[in-house]
Amino acid sequence: MKWTNIRWPHRAAPLLLAVTLAAGCASPGAEDEEAPTIMSLDSIAETCVRLVLAVGEHDDGYVDAYYGPEAWREEVRAAGRSLEEIRAEASASLAALDEAPQGGDEITRLRHRFLRHQLAALVTRVDLLDGKRLSFDEESQALYNAVVPPMDDAQFERVLKELETLLAEQGLEEGSLIERYDRFRNDFVIPPERLDTVFHTAIEACRARTAAYIDLPEGESFTVEYVEDKPWSAYNWYQGNLKSRIEVNTELPVYIDRAVDLACHEGYPGHHVYNLLLEKHLVRGRGWVEYQVYPLYSPQSLIAEGSANFGIEMAFPGTERLEFERDVLFPLAGLDPSRAEAYEAVLELMDQLRYADNEAARRYLDGQVDREATVRWLVHHAAMTEARANQRVDFIFHYRSYVINYTLGLDLVREYLDARVAVDDPPEVRWQVFEELLSSPRLPADLK
Repeated sequence: MKWTNIRWPHRAAPLLLAVTLAAGCASPGAEDEEAPTIMSLDSIAETCVRLVLAVGEHDDGYVDAYYGPEAWREEVRAAGRSLEEIRAEASASLAALDEAPQGGDEITRLRHRFLRHQLAALVTRVDLLDGKRLSFDEESQALYNAVVPPMDDAQFERVLKELETLLAEQGLEEGSLIERYDRFRNDFVIPPERLDTVFHTAIEACRARTAAYIDLPEGESFTVEYVEDKPWSAYNWYQGNLKSRIEVNTELPVYIDRAVDLACHEGYPGHHVYNLLLEKHLVRGRGWVEYQVYPLYSPQSLIAEGSANFGIEMAFPGTERLEFERDVLFPLAGLDPSRAEAYEAVLELMDQLRYADNEAARRYLDGQVDREATVRWLVHHAAMTEARANQRVDFIFHYRSYVINYTLGLDLVREYLDARVAVDDPPEVRWQVFEELLSSPRLPADLK
């Protein structure tokens, strides 16, 4: 992540004037005004979009997606606001929200709360860019409306002991645990020359399973590019107009399970579907401009990442994933299908370590340990190779408390669905609730 500090000219701007009016202050020449102007949610939403773009001029990783009017971006760049000015305008917008009517229907009330939390998170991000420091938990609460409870090493060590037993059953008894686990996983690497075929086959299957329950808009699609030297394993860049660009990082080995993981998480029914449903239902359907921009460090990200991870279970419930990988992807990758069940058993156990990087991030970012100690901790407590642990610490350094969105987000989305769908309900009921979640302005607190 790169920080770009821009010197802003000091001049009046239409956005600042609009927010001042909304806060109940008199405009120049309006001394006889009888009552303050009350901004509508639509006006505040436009202000919010422009403020997100303004923060993006200081933080080039902040705006994850924008497909609104290009003129707004140009106006924001020309206006050139300092962090102090952005903070003041965001605070005025929050005050305006207190005066704005919330509406009688549920979705309008949800929109009002969504805008409030997005703006509050924006103020926190501005404070962080301006040098303020928060603890890991304070930051995650302020940005993502959620906190992950701390975990002790013993919770991870119990899982690692079970892993030793599983690997011994596979004839791997010599060397350290991470060496044995690494040797085991190396048998399941997708050869580079087969990666594109395997990945696109997984995408087609994820899309077909999603399209069976969600009416995907005509013309939606995405492209796939392979990249290196990134702190993440894959990334969805939503372009608007129902299009995405997905980048897959091939710097480290890509294991067979990542095909379905990435195809679902980044594509169907993950980020690509989440974004196109917001565009379809909220931007085009209701004219809500705030969804034309996606600030990465905001409560929206917990919903986005949690639903993308849970989307894997939606597309491949029960044993369907194992069967698809064994019968389709293993042969395409040139891997031995007879070992698919053993691989799945190990992965299910390793899933119990997924909160390890959250704990590593908390200790590292709170200054309890340095980078080298964090890498060592991930190697020994998350069964990561040193190379993968270094990549993960790079991610933590860049994205900080964002890591909670993958783990806690998944659990909260699952709990949300489980509370609303009975075990014996048909699949279409579960998919309907899932689609409604993706298409509405909900917050992490709404999932509990």
